[in-house]
Order: sequence, then C-alpha cells, then structure tokens
Amino acid sequence: MADNLSEALKMLKLSSACSSNDSVESCLDCLLKALAHNNVEASEKILEMGVLPQLPALLSSQSSCTPKVANIIAEVAKNEFMRSPCVEAGLIPPLVQLLNCKDQEILLQTGRALGNICYDSHSLQAQLINMGVIPTLVKLLGIHSQNTSLTEMCLIAFGNLAELESSKEQFASTNIAEELVRLFRKQVEHEKKEMIFEVLAPLAENDVIKLQLVEAGLVECLLEVVAQTMDSDREEDMAQLKTASDLMVLLLLGDESMQKLFEGGKGSVFQRVLSWVPSNNHQLQLAGALAIANFARNDGNCIHMVDTGIVQKLLELLDRHVEEGNVTVQHAALSALRNLAIPVVNKSKMLSAGVSDVVLKFLQSEMPPVQFKLLGTLRMLIDTQADAAVQLGTNTKLVERLVEWCEAKDHAGVMGESNRLLSALIRHSKSKDVVRTVIQGGGVKHLVSMAMSEHMIMQNEALVALGLIAALDLGLAEKDFVGANLVQVLHKLLTDERSAPEIKYNSMILICAVMGSEPLHKEVQSLAFIDVVSKLRSHENKTVAHQASLTEQKLTAQS
Repeated sequence: MADNLSEALKMLKLSSACSSNDSVESCLDCLLKALAHNNVEASEKILEMGVLPQLPALLSSQSSCTPKVANIIAEVAKNEFMRSPCVEAGLIPPLVQLLNCKDQEILLQTGRALGNICYDSHSLQAQLINMGVIPTLVKLLGIHSQNTSLTEMCLIAFGNLAELESSKEQFASTNIAEELVRLFRKQVEHEKKEMIFEVLAPLAENDVIKLQLVEAGLVECLLEVVAQTMDSDREEDMAQLKTASDLMVLLLLGDESMQKLFEGGKGSVFQRVLSWVPSNNHQLQLAGALAIANFARNDGNCIHMVDTGIVQKLLELLDRHVEEGNVTVQHAALSALRNLAIPVVNKSKMLSAGVSDVVLKFLQSEMPPVQFKLLGTLRMLIDTQADAAVQLGTNTKLVERLVEWCEAKDHAGVMGESNRLLSALIRHSKSKDVVRTVIQGGGVKHLVSMAMSEHMIMQNEALVALGLIAALDLGLAEKDFVGANLVQVLHKLLTDERSAPEIKYNSMILICAVMGSEPLHKEVQSLAFIDVVSKLRSHENKTVAHQASLTEQKLTAQS
C-alpha cells in the first residue's frame, strides 16, 4: 500500500501538470484508498511529498476529478496537523469558488473540505464569512433541500458559523429564517430536528433574526413540539421539549418579536404560554414564568397582565415550589413578579393579592439567585407604598435576614439589594417603628457603609434613610452612628470632589440632623466641618450652595 501510494503521489505531481484525466483519476483513487486504510499515515505522506500545492489547479479546472480532489482534502483535513498546510497551499479560495457549482457531489465534498479545514478555527471561519459563504450556503439549502447529505452539510456549517458574532449580520440579510422553518416543518426524526435547533439557538440571539423567525412561523412549530412532547417521559422527547421551550423564551427577549407575540395580551401564542404555568412539568412551568417575565418588559403589558389575573397563577406556582423547591422555577416566577410590580398602578393590586406574603415564604432560601429576586420583588412592591413598607419594615424576621445578607460579601448582588431594601423600608414608610426595628436589628452600620457605595443612586438612598433615622430616633441610633464612623464618612463625602451635588446636599442635611447628639456634635466640631461647608457656599449647584449657607449657620450657632 505504501509503495502504491508513493508511486501515485509521484505520478500525481507529474500528471497534474501535463497528463490526461484518466491517469490523474487513477492516482486520486489510489490516494482515497490509502486514506481509507490509514488516514494519518497517508496524510503524512501527502504532506511530505508536497502534493497539496498541486491541488488548487486540479480544483479550478472542473472535471470528473473535482469531487475526488475535494474528498481527499476533506479526508486529510480531519487531522489537525494538516489544516495549516491546506491553508498555506491556497486551498480555501478555489474551494469557496466551487460552492457556486451545480454538481451535488462536488458541493457535498467541497462543504466537507471547508468544514474540516476551518474546524475549531474562529479566524478561518471569519475568513469564510468575509468571502461571502453565508449567502451562498443559504441559497444551496433552498435549492437542494431534497438532498439529505447536502442539507446536513449546510446545517453543520451554519451551526459553526453562527457562533461568530460577525456572521449574524450576514445571516440577517438572507432568507435563512424561512429556509430553516420550512426545513423544520418537514422533519419527523428527532435527530434532524435537533440539528436545526442547534442552528436556530445561536441565530435567535440576534434581535433582527428573532423577528424574522417569528414572522416565518417558528413559534407555531415550537408550540407544536411542546404539545407533542409535554406528556412524554421518553428522554429524547424531554430534551426536545426543553430545547423548544427555551428557544421560545429566547425569541421573547427581542422587543419587537415579544410585542408581536403579545398582540395586546390577546395573542394565541401569549395565551398558550400562560397555560404552561399551571402544568405539572417543571420545564414548562419554568418557560411559562420566564415568558411572563419577558412579556413584562413595558408598563402597558404589565398593567394588562396584572388586570387579567396572571399574578394569581404565579403565586400558585410559587406555593407549589416552597416545598418542592425547584430553584430555577422559583427564580423565574420571582423575576416575573418583580417586573410586573414596576408600574405604580400594579403595586397596590399585587399587595392586595398577597404577593408579599408568598414571597416571604422564600426568606429561608440559601440560593443567592432566589434571594436576589426576592429582594428585588419586595423593593419594587413597597416603592411609594407606605402601609406595605411599615408592615414589612416592622417584620423582625425580615429585617434580621436583610442585615445578614448585607454581609454576603461573596454575592455582591444580594448584598446590594439587601442594603437597598433596608433603605427603602425606611424611606417609603417614614415610620419610627420601622426605624427602631432596623436599629435594633443592627442595620445602621450597613446603611453607613452603603453611603460610600460606588453607585450614586445607592449612596443617595442610604443618606436619605440615615437622615430619617436621625430625624425619627436619634437617641436610639446614636451609639450605632458613632460605632459606624458616620461623621467621618460624611466628611469624606463632602470633601471628595467626585461626590455628586445630591450627595453633598444630603450629607449636609444629615450633618444638621445629628447635631442634637452630644458625641456626634463633638465629632463634627473636631473635624472642622465649618471650613468644609463654607467652601461649598460657592458651589456651582445653587441648591448645594444654599444648603451650605444654612448648614454653616446651624454649625456656627451650635459651636
């Protein structure tokens, strides 16, 4: 075999330049036989004999040899060590050119060759995209949709290319959405559907393509898959159900595609997805709750959904998962409730429906994603709702848990949301009872730390809450203020040039509020606050300058 191969390679080097088609073809047959027998060994020999640079010429002069040449390239490029030599031999441009021919066998072998050469190489795949292979392949898929092997070759290529961000724009300018949906409708086999799903998922990350897929009717296909597989316990059906419902949720992440499917809350797709929430299938419950969270991305949709009783469905779902404890479902349902609670008109309706009581059942959760959404939901609900803020702010168990989570250094999101909820309970209730609960629960030091946050909105929320604590119960808070170095923190905020005007303003309000405490008053004097405030009288922001004058007067009068 080795001798035959060497002979064939020598012949090929000679014959590709001058000889007849027949002798080239017999050399190529010999090479293919050798590659089938021992691919690695034959590939090494081909490399060693310097045959690769002869192949572009053979590819360019289209003949009966062409599919065999492309097949040889596809076979040698299965080996990683052969891929760079193939590129260096200039094989990519003639192969790309061959994608325009009509011969199905040449197309198939060419696709394999390009796929193997560019396998796992983002830079080579990007080169193919720049050479315009995407529109060519999409066209091929449309023309040769009856040819299973060619169809699979196109799908594998799309799957690899779709991973690259640069491909999305090119895909969006073709009719890929229609072609894939048409192909999907024809499939009965699980494996074939899976192949198409693998292309659809990365493509659907692009908002333009999301809308194209919705308009091409993908959603109806997905709903059909869900209907066929939802009651099955076969592994492949469960996998398909997950893929289809996940893809459905992904399509809803695009604003236009989501609004198109919502259809003012009357859309049949919207109604079908809602029916998933009460089902007994965890995957469908999850997808249903995530879909609601995605539909709830503007006030109009949220108001409509709350008015049509969706909150009750979500609360029943959460109640089922207090004991069952599926974390992803808990997280999704809480996300949906949080989004629904954003419009002001929804807050009191959701509180009346008992949302806060159900949410509080998850207070013992040890899962940071659930903790994070629970906190966000409560914070949205009490915004401008004084009664609810009083009720929750005097709930000792809740406040203790918030203080505990304020120390969750490993989970910045949970830590930030706990601080913000603690502050919100005080700001929206303006209640002495809430202030006392927070002081006794050990929350003051966390609000002082929050005033030094890198996020201005959090700094501001902290300062307003601390101002209310000082105004409503300075005596009880005094020890904690001293222990947390509140006065030093305010000094830093007032002398830091990067502090925003509202931060400086609220810091001065707070300085005035703590002057009624003897130890805090002494600290203010020792840090020469009068000098700091006096400089702020010439601040470019008039509100800050005016407050600086008032603060200076107060400090002078009490010195």
